[in-house]
Amino acid sequence: MKLKHLLPVVILAMLAACSKDDHPDQPTVNEDPATFAEIGTLDIGEAGAAEISAYDPATKRLFVVNNGGRNRIDVVDMADPTKMKVIDSIPTNSGAVNSVSVNNGKLAAAIEALDKQQPGKVTVYNTSNYQEIKTIATGALPDMVTFSPDGNYILTANEGEPNATYTNDPLGSVSVISVKDNYSVVNIDFSSFASQQTALMQKGLRVFGPNASFAQDMEPEYVTVSPDSKTAWVTLQENNAIAKIDLTTKTATDIFPLGFKDYNTDANAIDPSDKDNGVTFGKWPVKGMYQPDAIAVLQTGAIPYLFTVNEGDVREYDAFKEADRIKNIALDPTAFPNAAELKVDAKLGRLNITKTLGDADGDGLYETLYSFGARSFSVWNGSNGSLIYDSKNELEVKANAAGYYDDARSDDKGVEAEGVALGQVGNKNIAFIGMERADAVAVYDVSIPNAPSFLQILKSGDAPEGVLFVAAKDSPTGKSLLIVSSEDDGVLKVYTPKTL
Repeated sequence: MKLKHLLPVVILAMLAACSKDDHPDQPTVNEDPATFAEIGTLDIGEAGAAEISAYDPATKRLFVVNNGGRNRIDVVDMADPTKMKVIDSIPTNSGAVNSVSVNNGKLAAAIEALDKQQPGKVTVYNTSNYQEIKTIATGALPDMVTFSPDGNYILTANEGEPNATYTNDPLGSVSVISVKDNYSVVNIDFSSFASQQTALMQKGLRVFGPNASFAQDMEPEYVTVSPDSKTAWVTLQENNAIAKIDLTTKTATDIFPLGFKDYNTDANAIDPSDKDNGVTFGKWPVKGMYQPDAIAVLQTGAIPYLFTVNEGDVREYDAFKEADRIKNIALDPTAFPNAAELKVDAKLGRLNITKTLGDADGDGLYETLYSFGARSFSVWNGSNGSLIYDSKNELEVKANAAGYYDDARSDDKGVEAEGVALGQVGNKNIAFIGMERADAVAVYDVSIPNAPSFLQILKSGDAPEGVLFVAAKDSPTGKSLLIVSSEDDGVLKVYTPKTL
C-alpha cells in the first residue's frame, strides 16, 4: 500500500485509540445483566475460609481472607475464572483478617488485635510480590477496609466492640489513612454528637450499651466513598444509623438515624415463625430496625444514592443480652388485647426482639415490638439520610419462590441481606444483593435508583459474605464478573452474563 493511502488508516487507528483512552469506563461489551450464570467455583477451606475477597486487575489475582485455622490471605489465580487455583498465601501473624481491598498494585488488609479491644491495624502489601509496604495502627476491631476511588485514602470501619463482661468498651471509629502522606492516619470518633443524643434517639438512633458513653456505643460496620473521594458514609449497624464523613476536613459531619419499618402492611409482610409448618408471609404488629451491614454509593446527578443491606445485629455478651422471644415478653394489654394468641409459637411467639425498645413508660409492659434487621435492601439520600426506596419483602418472596428461603431463620432476621456490590453491566447500573441465610444473590437493575427492578436470583455457597463486582474493562475475560465468597463453607463462585 502506498504511503498516501496508508496515512488515513494510521490516523483513524490513532483517533480510535485516543477515543478509547478518553473513555476508560465505557463498556467494551454489550451484556445482558439478567443472564448471569456460574462459570467457576473453588473451595479454599471450611468455615471462615472465604469471607471477603478483592481483585487486582494488573496481576489477575484474587486476594481472599482465610481465617479457617491459620489466619492468612490466600492468593487465587484468576487468569481463567473457570479454572481458579490457590497459588500462594500471605501470612499475617496476628489476629483475624476481617477485610481486604485493592488499588493500584496495593493490597490493604484490616487485621484485628489478638485482644479485640486493643487497636487493630491495616497492613499494605504489594500485589505482585506480597511484600509488606506499611503497617498502620487503627482503632479497635477494624471490621472493613476500602480504598477511596482515587487511591489517596484507605479507610477502615473500627467496630470497637466491648469485651464479654462489658467492662472494656473501646470507642467506635473510622480510620482515614493518607496514602501519599506516608500513610499518616486520623481516627475519627463520634464524641462530638453526644450533645445531640436525645434528639437523635427520637429519630431512631440506638444508644443502649451498659454504662457506655455515646462515642463508645457507636459501632461502625462498613464504609463506602463517593466517586470524587471527598465524602464517606459508614453504617453504624447496632445503632441503626448511617454516619457521614468529610474526607477533606477528616471530620464526621452527620449521623442519620434510620427509623423503623412497619411489618403490619401487606407490602412488608413477613413470616415470623420457624414453627409454623411452612412459609407464610403476613401482616404482624411488629417493627423492624434497619441496622444495615454493607453499604455502597451510586452517584447520579447531585444525589448520592446509598444502597444498604439491612441484615440486623444483636448485642449478645456474657454481661448483656438484648434479645428475647416475644412469648417471654410481657405485652401491654391495651396495645395487644390478643397477646395470648400472638404469643403462640406458630404466630409471633418465636420472633426475637430487642428488650431495649418498646416499653416507653417503663412499666415492664411492651407497647411496641422491635425486631432485628429489615429483611430488605434500601436506598437512602446520602445528603440528608432520607429513605428513597425499600425492597419491602421482595427479597424473601423471590428467595422463597426459588426454593432458597430458610424457614428455620424466620424467627431471627429472615434472609439476612448482608453484602452489596454495584457495577455497570452493558449500559445499566446493577446491584447485587447477597443474602446470608438464603445462600443466594439477588440481581437488580438500579439504573433508576428510586425504582430498582428485580432481574434474577443466583444460588451461592453457604452464607455469602463477600459480594464483589469486576467491570468488563478490568476482567481477565473481557466480560463483567460477579465473585461471591461464602464464609460458612469457604467456597468462591464466579458468575458472568451473556453477551447480547
